[in-house]
Amino acid sequence: MDIPFSYQKLLANQISIPSQLLSDYQSLSLNETDLVVVLHILHLQQSGILLPTFDQIAHSMTLNANEVSNVLKKLRNQSLLHIEQVKDESNQDQEWYSLSPLFNRLYEQEETSTKEEEGKLFQLFEQEFARTLSPIEIDTVSHWLDEDQFKPPLIKAALREAVLMGKLNFRYIDRILNEWKKKGIRSTQDVKQETASQQVQQAPKEKRDTSVYYNWLEE
Repeated sequence: MDIPFSYQKLLANQISIPSQLLSDYQSLSLNETDLVVVLHILHLQQSGILLPTFDQIAHSMTLNANEVSNVLKKLRNQSLLHIEQVKDESNQDQEWYSLSPLFNRLYEQEETSTKEEEGKLFQLFEQEFARTLSPIEIDTVSHWLDEDQFKPPLIKAALREAVLMGKLNFRYIDRILNEWKKKGIRSTQDVKQETASQQVQQAPKEKRDTSVYYNWLEE
């Protein structure tokens, strides 16, 4: 397929940024202005300007140099940006704006949030089973999380399906998750869409109320 020249130019003239930055910058108490300043720093550094001046950053923005200075001061005060030294190709010391602290904090928060969510998942299982999980059951949940890479919300959804079907056991939950995996279902939204599709197909021949649940493993 031939890509239009203008689109080729667009693809070539871009910077790579973590999607996590766009989705979670507010968790670091940053606003949209702070975010755009960070993006301009990344853009300028990609073009070889490691320590851009306030004027260089403000050049393509509606902010003036003083306002850019205030944003950088905020980032430094929050320990999200440091000025560090780096060796260039000639082994000469150069200073640059390091945003590593910002990205480290960003992903540390994600990891902490994930661990908290996983902890609540184990509590939910014990609540539904009305007992403490056995070591083998704990290993099973850990395998779903670490090896199969199922997200906690999806595992919760499978647990809910087992509860609604009156088949509260780990083998049944495991079969549900593997059935979803075969179908390419990786989120609770995928589950809802697939459930709705199956309910429509079964409506003429099903007498029971399928508005609450759907038996994923029914032949």
